[in-house]
Amino acid sequence: MLQAGVQAKMKSRSMGLKLMVVCALALVMVIPALFVDGLISERSQRAAEVVKEISNQVGGPLTVLGPTIAVPYTIAPHAANEAARHGVYVVFPARATAQVKTSTQERRRSLFKVPVFESDLQLGGDFDLSGVPANAPAGAELDWSRAEILVGVSDARGALADATLTANGKTATLAPAEAADRFWMNKGDGEPPNKLTLFGVRAGEVAKTGAQFSVTSALRFSGAQRLAVLAYGKTTHLEVNGDWPNPSFDGGFLPVNRSVTDHGFTAEWSVPFIARGVAAEGQSGVINGLSATALGVSFVEMADPYQSVTRSMKYVLLFLGLIFLSYFIFEATTGKRVHPAQYILVGVAQIIFYLLLLSLAERIGFDFAFLAAGAATVGLLAANAGWIFASRREGLKALAVFTMLYGLIYMLLRLEDNALLVGAIASFMAVAAAMYLTRKIDWYSSMQVKDGAQASVVPQRQV
Repeated sequence: MLQAGVQAKMKSRSMGLKLMVVCALALVMVIPALFVDGLISERSQRAAEVVKEISNQVGGPLTVLGPTIAVPYTIAPHAANEAARHGVYVVFPARATAQVKTSTQERRRSLFKVPVFESDLQLGGDFDLSGVPANAPAGAELDWSRAEILVGVSDARGALADATLTANGKTATLAPAEAADRFWMNKGDGEPPNKLTLFGVRAGEVAKTGAQFSVTSALRFSGAQRLAVLAYGKTTHLEVNGDWPNPSFDGGFLPVNRSVTDHGFTAEWSVPFIARGVAAEGQSGVINGLSATALGVSFVEMADPYQSVTRSMKYVLLFLGLIFLSYFIFEATTGKRVHPAQYILVGVAQIIFYLLLLSLAERIGFDFAFLAAGAATVGLLAANAGWIFASRREGLKALAVFTMLYGLIYMLLRLEDNALLVGAIASFMAVAAAMYLTRKIDWYSSMQVKDGAQASVVPQRQV
């Protein structure tokens, strides 16, 4: 009797130790998960490289500056040993009105795909040169005979046709701006907006002190990932229409109106002068402030598989812990002992799930990949539970439990803002369930695994 009691006590103590071992194994299995996370980063980096390569071929992210007047000026020297100083005086239109239409397609390379676009841009500007120059440097003499009307683009390699500019009914083809070499010499405050490539035409008789006139520039460019128009007028109005169903609006200002459907999008921006925060005219450095005013549309994939898989990896410890806890509860409630090696195999199956998820997500998207990889892993874990506990009933119970756990993880990945709250509540409920299901175990004397079971008591040694 004494020996039986000691054996029961040893069994109970080993069960308590087993729980600690299971917790330690869950932590240990995070180590191979880190290698999987590194693999995800490597694949994500490769995808970014492909995006960059394809983007460079079509012009990359496109940033556009609408019609702007640039007037060279000279400041005479004050002493014989001084040289004359030169610069460019910039005048923005009083009102800028732009319309952009885009058509998109996906370029593929191996498993990776990149949205590229073709854009038709109509950039208009109404100029009022009354009171110009108001912010010219002291002693500056503006040479209106060499004034140019400029437009700028971040990468001229994306040009699909010659850019033109129409003023007073006359249309001219834009050429590299004469003022481009010294345009960026005076940076002023801020950084230039991607150091735009500038094109222009001589303003001729159109641009002169006190003149009022309108111009329109037509451009056709290709690009990838993002298109942005700088708020180049004192007040700027921009309309963008496209056929991409998943646009992301970004930049210094968000659209005042937008409409997104499965067939495309329409967005409208209106930026008043008081919000733009950039002077209406000034030295060339004034254009640097336009970087913060970009009105942008990013052409993004509906679901980035690498971002989604990376997010799922953040829950790996919670995932492993819940799976191991489920197996431990099955062990505690059935009385069938599970060897630590079998827990390790269960953990390895979880790690392989992430490999399956990554490899499938690259081909069929994250949602279908999670369904396929999750179904395969849940089926394996449920079958393994049936084998270990030699019971089809336990296997079916495991199938139901693991299906709910995988459903929980998928829900956490899709909830985003509420993921923390739901994850915390689910973890609390899991621990509460574990406490309830193991309530019959007397961790210090014997293991009660069924309702009504009697505990074996270790009798006192008689002296």
